[in-house]
Amino acid sequence: MAIERMPITPEVLTWARERAGYNVDELAAKSGFAEVAASERGKSKPTYRQLENIAEILQLPVAIFFFPEPPDWPPIEETFRTLGSEQFAEIPPVIRLLLHKGRAFQLGLSELNDGRNPAARLITRDLKLRDDEPIEAAAARIRDFVGVSLADQFGWPDEDSAFKAWRSAFYRVGVTVFKDAFGADEFCGFSLYDMEFPVIYVNNSNAKTRQIFTLFHELAHLLHRTSGVDMTRDFRHSLPVDESRIEVRCNKLAALILVPDEEFHLARTPGRIDRIEASGLAKRFSVSREVIYRKFLDQKWIIQSEYEAATREWAEQRTNKPKKESGGNPYQTWLTYLGEEYVALAFRRYYEERIDDEELAEFLGIKPKYIDLLEETLLGER
Repeated sequence: MAIERMPITPEVLTWARERAGYNVDELAAKSGFAEVAASERGKSKPTYRQLENIAEILQLPVAIFFFPEPPDWPPIEETFRTLGSEQFAEIPPVIRLLLHKGRAFQLGLSELNDGRNPAARLITRDLKLRDDEPIEAAAARIRDFVGVSLADQFGWPDEDSAFKAWRSAFYRVGVTVFKDAFGADEFCGFSLYDMEFPVIYVNNSNAKTRQIFTLFHELAHLLHRTSGVDMTRDFRHSLPVDESRIEVRCNKLAALILVPDEEFHLARTPGRIDRIEASGLAKRFSVSREVIYRKFLDQKWIIQSEYEAATREWAEQRTNKPKKESGGNPYQTWLTYLGEEYVALAFRRYYEERIDDEELAEFLGIKPKYIDLLEETLLGER
């Protein structure tokens, strides 16, 4: 009996592969369909099972490969003004696919809210940064708009509570935060700019303090009206001057919002500028030790070699820290990734009978059979 082959459109397969950032050999190896190159030339066709595998890898519905031509979707890289084509080309497929996943959730937010952000005060619309404004003043205005006081910040019992509080504060000013395990350690997060529904995506594999810094680095990108990528590797040297300047400013804004200079000087122990002092201040502000030590360096209280030695030591400590065992409640994990606010919004539209089971599952990125279990998890958190 002959194996049935699927009459896909070769140009759509090429578009889908390039969209995800795979070359022909990579997709062939990952999918087990060795004839990817031949299929893109119209010389071979996959079986349905092979096509399903390709669609799952590229995170697209199977039906799209039967379109007569590639969809007219705007390239996602167009919104990354601070990344040149060379830098964007270096982004691996696992992150490319997360960018598209983030865009899908962004569109979901728009549909669920009828195209209008429900936040009474939308930070990306109502707060304007000025090029001639001192960065300390800009940081103070951003923090004031987000609406979290230093007393609130100092009252959080741990870093997990701090991240949750900042995340909720961002949602109140119109910025939705999603999370995922990126599978690429040097990528800490990214933002997708949109006038109405700005989105930030954070790497859940990072330490909570790094996740918190990423929130504010990406918020700074959004306030510069551009999408951004936060990485542990410093890639500023490869950017044009203006784009490099924005990256530097985003880092400085994040540090100043989280640790305002005045409060920093009040909180520190006079005369203490060592690593123990940095650890204590980091705990107080719910930031990383690197953020505090960077402020020591900027004040010229320590030299560059001491800063680098300390950051290496702390990086090694994180690397050697025992990994948490995998497992637990997968629905709790999914709720953490999507955020309670987004999941509650989707279920609210479902209860209002504005969307059905299939649409709800699509908005949540899950299979319909898991809806009840995710709902139970959400209700258990409230």
